[in-house]
Amino acid sequence: MQKVCLVLGAGAGIGGTVGRRFAQAGYHAVLCRRSDEQGLKRMVAAIEEEGGAATGRLLNAAEDGVIEDLVADVEATVGPIGVVLFNLGAQIGNRSLVDTSYKAFELGWRLATFALFRVASSVLPLMEERGGGTLLVTSATAAMRGNAGQHSHAAAMGGRRMLCQTLNAEYAARNIHVAHVLIDGAVDAPDTLGKMLGAENFAKLRAARGKEHDGLMLPEHMAETYFHLAHQHRSAWTHELDLRAYSDLAWWNHAPG
Repeated sequence: MQKVCLVLGAGAGIGGTVGRRFAQAGYHAVLCRRSDEQGLKRMVAAIEEEGGAATGRLLNAAEDGVIEDLVADVEATVGPIGVVLFNLGAQIGNRSLVDTSYKAFELGWRLATFALFRVASSVLPLMEERGGGTLLVTSATAAMRGNAGQHSHAAAMGGRRMLCQTLNAEYAARNIHVAHVLIDGAVDAPDTLGKMLGAENFAKLRAARGKEHDGLMLPEHMAETYFHLAHQHRSAWTHELDLRAYSDLAWWNHAPG
């Protein structure tokens, strides 16, 4: 039976590229994202043109029951989920305390922490029954350092990191590998950084730091790290790592903003 890699947050950057890498290795990639149906179809078509297997799903992971229904449907109609990439973003923008509403703060938690808990609750018991599996969790610098204006994001990502630790504490000995991947820098991703900066500014950043300059993290190379994590021998599992371009300072060398 074909192995399944379920990707939550399958944009044109990390999520879609990691899904493509797993499809190249024989997995059926189930790519899930909230919007841009045409972009999702293009990613699926690109994988299929390379001889891989993929399906796409549009969904809002913050809605009640959506994640649980997704997992049940994939297990029933596609196959057993061997790898999950949890790649949902939770950035609501730079907001002062007084400009951060209760609703906005809670949304960050729902996307970054509660959605991961729901994924784990739905998938890890199934993996345990089958003897193992992998949960890869994309995170951010905010999981390690809280800057001004990042109340929702830092609290949510800090919770995401701690949840990865508690899941490892419970499930590692049951042959389930949970890896927290801290993205400490800018990713060359039009769906995320490109939208935040706008087309013109993103093009300028790419010209100055991207492509041959290697100053922006390139998703196709990041995908190799994710793939490696999912196939490590359990005698030497990595439970947390950080990725950044060679020219960037690490998060601990920056003064809090």
